[in-house]
Amino acid sequence: MTPLRLVFMGTPDFAVPSLAALIEAGHRVVCVYSQPPRPAGRGQQVQASPVQRFAEQHGIPVRHPKSLRNAEAQAEFAALDADVAVVAAYGLILPQPVLDAPRLGCVNVHGSLLPRWRGAAPIQRAILAGDAETGITIMQMDVGLDTGAMLSKEAVAITPATTATSLHDELAALGARMVVPALAGLAAGTLTAVPQPEEGVTYAAKLTREDGRLDWTQPAAFVERQVRALTPWPGCWFDAAAGERIKVLAAEPVPGRSGVPGTLLDGGDLTVACADGAVRLTRVQRPGKAPVDGAAFLRGFALGVGQPVSAEAVAD
Repeated sequence: MTPLRLVFMGTPDFAVPSLAALIEAGHRVVCVYSQPPRPAGRGQQVQASPVQRFAEQHGIPVRHPKSLRNAEAQAEFAALDADVAVVAAYGLILPQPVLDAPRLGCVNVHGSLLPRWRGAAPIQRAILAGDAETGITIMQMDVGLDTGAMLSKEAVAITPATTATSLHDELAALGARMVVPALAGLAAGTLTAVPQPEEGVTYAAKLTREDGRLDWTQPAAFVERQVRALTPWPGCWFDAAAGERIKVLAAEPVPGRSGVPGTLLDGGDLTVACADGAVRLTRVQRPGKAPVDGAAFLRGFALGVGQPVSAEAVAD
């Protein structure tokens, strides 16, 4: 196909493979839009986004306006005279003048099978809900929240071993493979956008730290999915009866075990009763300490079988 004049709009690691694929396909990426550099990591050093770093390595100019709603930002965008804009986890709302500026509009690489999981955290929400599959939708953008017509979609399975990290990487790679042929079909007029179904709409609300609080009154299957879905961000945790906040980095279901929710069931392993079943916390971390397995945690933490593991369980 004839190379297109592109604007790419994205911020996190998820978007980098798509940008790389567009460059590899020979398209001319004239500008990248990304969120501004922000403090990150333990030292809270100001860091450019993964997309910005990748773009700069390839000599592509980067812009990071705080908003696209003002006339100046919209005029600067229109002056790029792009054939199309490709958007992947950018983080800003695109108003109608921006959507209308490129000749072929704006195309989004979205990490779910729309209309399920519109919104900010589709990868984590799909695992948390126990979905059997998710995928990538390439969408022609409109002013709604992930409501535009679909150019293509492809599913991947969510297995009992799927984590947010593994699914993120799988979907990022899939999006990169899908976006190039989608642009080719769009440019050639051979790919027709199909409106999203009106049924089956769900919203993937933005995650907060409180989403990671483990609730032992939930079924064990949910608690185990919570750990897979919310590690590394926002992370899962419980407040121990002794006052420490314990991070839970990995867990597994324990068939055939039950007890009072929130109590320790096994002095050799960190097995905790839930409302329906139990989970074994296989990787945990105390404040200021290195991660350890459940057995090592119990050797350094005074907790007996039948005792509540968290302050909430004590209160209950």
